[in-house]
Amino acid sequence: MTSHIFSALTLSAFDYAIFICMLLCSTLIGIYYGCFGTKQATTKEYLLGGKSMKIIPIAISVAISHISGTLFIGTVADVYRYGASVWLFVTSFIFMAFLAIFVYLPVFFKLQITNIYEYLERRFDRRTRILAFVLYVLSDILMFPILAYPPALTFATASGINSTLCAFILCSICLFYTSIGGLKTVVWTDFVQFGVIMVTLVTIFAIGVNGSDGFVSVWNTASAGGRLEVFNFNLDFTARDGFWGYFIACGTTSTAVIIVHPTGIQKFLSLSKYKDCVWSVIHTTISMCVFHTFCILIGLVVYYKYKDCDPLTSHIVSKHDQVFPYFVTEIGSSVPGVSGLFIAAVCSAALSTMSSNLNALSGVIYKDVVCPFLKNTPSEKTGSDILKLTVLIVGFLCTCLVFLVERMGQIFSISLTVWGITQGPIFGAFTLGVLFPKANRKGALYGMIGGFISIACLSIPAKYFQMQGLLTYATKPLSTSGCIFYNQTLLSNNTTSQISFQPPTIFKISFFNYTFLGAAMTVIYGVIISFFTKSDTRVDKKLLSPVTYFCLCKKTQDGDGAGYFNVDEALERLN
Repeated sequence: MTSHIFSALTLSAFDYAIFICMLLCSTLIGIYYGCFGTKQATTKEYLLGGKSMKIIPIAISVAISHISGTLFIGTVADVYRYGASVWLFVTSFIFMAFLAIFVYLPVFFKLQITNIYEYLERRFDRRTRILAFVLYVLSDILMFPILAYPPALTFATASGINSTLCAFILCSICLFYTSIGGLKTVVWTDFVQFGVIMVTLVTIFAIGVNGSDGFVSVWNTASAGGRLEVFNFNLDFTARDGFWGYFIACGTTSTAVIIVHPTGIQKFLSLSKYKDCVWSVIHTTISMCVFHTFCILIGLVVYYKYKDCDPLTSHIVSKHDQVFPYFVTEIGSSVPGVSGLFIAAVCSAALSTMSSNLNALSGVIYKDVVCPFLKNTPSEKTGSDILKLTVLIVGFLCTCLVFLVERMGQIFSISLTVWGITQGPIFGAFTLGVLFPKANRKGALYGMIGGFISIACLSIPAKYFQMQGLLTYATKPLSTSGCIFYNQTLLSNNTTSQISFQPPTIFKISFFNYTFLGAAMTVIYGVIISFFTKSDTRVDKKLLSPVTYFCLCKKTQDGDGAGYFNVDEALERLN
């Protein structure tokens, strides 16, 4: 009989204490920065921390703000089911670091803008900025329930408390410390929460290895089970775990959601020197690689434990994503505090991402929605108050959406698809701006629209086919030979008949490629449209990446880098 993921778990007082301490610590940090010192009384303080932030805290904050509870649990489940090839994701972080340091960050840091979408207006026009803003707000609002609901459900099923109440409490705490404390609170709570996550990973890994015959046995078992077949250099875009898919496609995704995204660039720009930005990117890369590696190692330990009795096939759990929590319930029954630490880590991953998104989203809405409707430029104090109010309003709306998700499970899949089809075109527009001197306003605008439509037409049908069970990925071997209470007849009763219909090959393209394809299509459309719609617009050299300076006319290369050039002249030089 299928059971729920935490149905066998009873949280001890020690488990509750660990979880409450994490929430209390986050709240106190918000109170400290919101009620003492400068009290985040200016927009610069609220959004950029007064340009006085330090390298390591910013690096850790950027890293954890892109580690959701779903990723935390899903990576371990992915290793258990598909093998350790997902470790190649670390190559995408390295690719991201090179793009950030040499292509994108030099431009954004030189401009010193608090709203990254302001770049699109300077480089192209306001219509392009508005379109990117709409796509960004849409994706962030629809991603909020994915971030908030799973940890709330995790704690609810572990404690017996109503899941709606748990979601309300978690979101309220996040809204409170984010709204009053600004970026400084977000960064330092992220720093503490990253510590909780890493302590949890190390603890679970140590207990798991100790409960086995040692790490060598874990490694050998994983090898025998095909879990260590990592390097696949096949260029097949329908392959789920190819090297090039992880390196290029996931590298593009990492750059889009970490560097060319308000939650990332806002934090990097809070540093006072570009050299500090570079080191912060390097430390961010290292932090994400360490986190990812520990998830991979734990996945191998989980496979060692269940190599002879797959919990899903034996109907102990109903989804593979529940394998890791179920593993924790088993080892947590003998080690006090492990279950509480695990729940605290899952909630930490969610809170960090939610707080970063709310802080960045409030800044974008303030600049793009509020300020244009104000007759006079608000004072710094008024601007700070508006930002805090914006966080509360947006957060409240997102919290309501969490309650809606509880009754509409399909929105999870829809939201994930929306994330893929929105971030690709946005990243493509920024790439057009910094790397293609010839790109003009029509190319950027219609390129984004074309990229959005193209990737939507690809990903939405693919998601539908996947939900219908017509698109599946082959898993590594799983066994039930060691299950004591497994009823073989139960499996045969659940088998389904073969379906003759097969979706077209194009819809089998791995979802890892969606952001990359959306960006690539936007760039291709933008370049073509720009070529046929020549423009005499003069573009500020500061809006281009330094890697493009070789193709500019000589008079623009001279001087302090603040010159202008004609985009048609740049094309002639390239030709």
